[in-house]
Amino acid sequence: MKIPLYQLDAFTSKPLAGNPAAVCPLETWLDDATMQAIAAENNLSETAFFVPEDEGFHLRWFTPAMEVALCGHATLATAWVIFHRFDWQLPSIDFRTRSGTLTVALEGGDRLALDLPSQPATPAAADPALAAALGAPPQEHLVAGNGNALAVLAGAGEVRALRPDFALIARLDALGVIATAPGAGGVDFVSRYFVPRAGINEDPVTGSAHGTLTPYWARRLGKKSLHALQVSPRGGELWCEDRGERTIVAGHCVPVIEGTISI
Repeated sequence: MKIPLYQLDAFTSKPLAGNPAAVCPLETWLDDATMQAIAAENNLSETAFFVPEDEGFHLRWFTPAMEVALCGHATLATAWVIFHRFDWQLPSIDFRTRSGTLTVALEGGDRLALDLPSQPATPAAADPALAAALGAPPQEHLVAGNGNALAVLAGAGEVRALRPDFALIARLDALGVIATAPGAGGVDFVSRYFVPRAGINEDPVTGSAHGTLTPYWARRLGKKSLHALQVSPRGGELWCEDRGERTIVAGHCVPVIEGTISI
């Protein structure tokens, strides 16, 4: 069997930056073990699989180690493939997922905007284990509805300089750790995301994490529309909007590889 494969860099306008995602169109679902094996073979933060369904598509995402309930960058990449390789004529695409219906719309020409559920964070007690795992004490510690810890630092330089202990992060009572701080120079905030439990020490650019980051910074800065950078080594750029129970996360995608998988 041969399966089409598209690899794109998401949340960037140039290749070899942003967050790479593999996208595999299917006519019918493969068994879960095969999809997990393909994701492990690709060894990217996520591989997306989709099948046509009604007026849209059913979409699933796998890291090299597990299936996940929500992934922003691979959804953006999947939408790019459908818009540009499947001659999709409508201005938006609906995806049925484990996190409900996600919609991606064309915005401003080549930018794609993803509508995803907000996952706001609530304050938590200071945790010495979190500070030890990050290598820096956060000014604030919050916990998001999806189980991620949110660590707020003083400035962008501190976030860039983090050298976390991934073994300690994996032992925390949290799915992963989002580190964030105020931005500068026209950027509202910066972030990084560490999630070794999912087989990803650091995710280069994380759309889903901005379902937590956007409500936090919208409230703190008193503005609904925000410009964000994820300052991982690859880096990524996002435009976000707080809409209460929903968050809009927008960015670009760049195709880098097209081919087939033989199984």
